[in-house]
Amino acid sequence: MAATELEHEVTLWMANDIPVRMFYAGQRWRVTDVPTRLRESVWSASAGSPRGLYGWRFQATNPEGDSYVFDVYRTQDDWHVHRAYT
Repeated sequence: MAATELEHEVTLWMANDIPVRMFYAGQRWRVTDVPTRLRESVWSASAGSPRGLYGWRFQATNPEGDSYVFDVYRTQDDWHVHRAYT
């Protein structure tokens, strides 16, 4: 599994405070597994990671059937993709 570091905005739709869909990199994505909440300790574990944030890790699939694992985090105003794993 290769990791790509990214810092791009994403539109994230939630159901019961859990990610279910997103719009990212010009594509629609559907969350296709059970998302895992990422706490601050996860973000602070890697150098250069944002501090004091929370986020999610989940697999999402686009309409073409391509699936990736995404680490997303919430800032004060927006959601961002921190890493995408292929």
